[in-house]
Amino acid sequence: MKILIAVPTTDMVPAHFAQSLVSLKKVGECAVSFSIGSLVYDARNQLAAQAIEKEADYVMWFDSDMIFNPDTLERLLAHDKDFVCGMYFRRRPPYTPTLFKKLRLTRSQTVMWEGYDDYPDHLFQIEGCGFGCVLMKTDMLIDIAAKYGNGSWFSPIANSGEDCSFCIRAKEQGYELWCDPTIPLGHIAQLPITEGFYTSLRKKGNENADKG
Repeated sequence: MKILIAVPTTDMVPAHFAQSLVSLKKVGECAVSFSIGSLVYDARNQLAAQAIEKEADYVMWFDSDMIFNPDTLERLLAHDKDFVCGMYFRRRPPYTPTLFKKLRLTRSQTVMWEGYDDYPDHLFQIEGCGFGCVLMKTDMLIDIAAKYGNGSWFSPIANSGEDCSFCIRAKEQGYELWCDPTIPLGHIAQLPITEGFYTSLRKKGNENADKG
């Protein structure tokens, strides 16, 4: 099994990310590739092309502002899905998960979406996600290129980002997208935004609302 660990980045990476990457338990034949540039969709398209060229079976996407545990890759592979992500949280209030329960391209060619406040505590199906921690089979890239053309995987659709644009194309090709919320991840800001931070913040907000 061949896996490309793909990391788009604008320049230098945080030390905590580097430590996570070095500590990651590799499975099969793993290669790490960075794509450096100011346009994230272009960086992702370049990495996707590399995965196909290298005949990788999987692409493990990590953003360079993530922290993750050594067993992250093993746990995602164990689900045996075409596409499965971990759950992480936005770096700014209200710190909601970077997941979408609804993600649609309308007839007027605008993207409509709905996020999550609450979520299951087990593997569940989603319609879209951020790409900070995503494992996918390279066959998805080949299928999408067959319909949309090479280099089009992450090119923005209408008013959406590159990650949602990929998810829209994948769903149009009939792929199911899954999320495992039990995989510990942190989103590097001034402090890592973890699930515990988010749930404690919500609990505090509910307590304040009850007092009011």
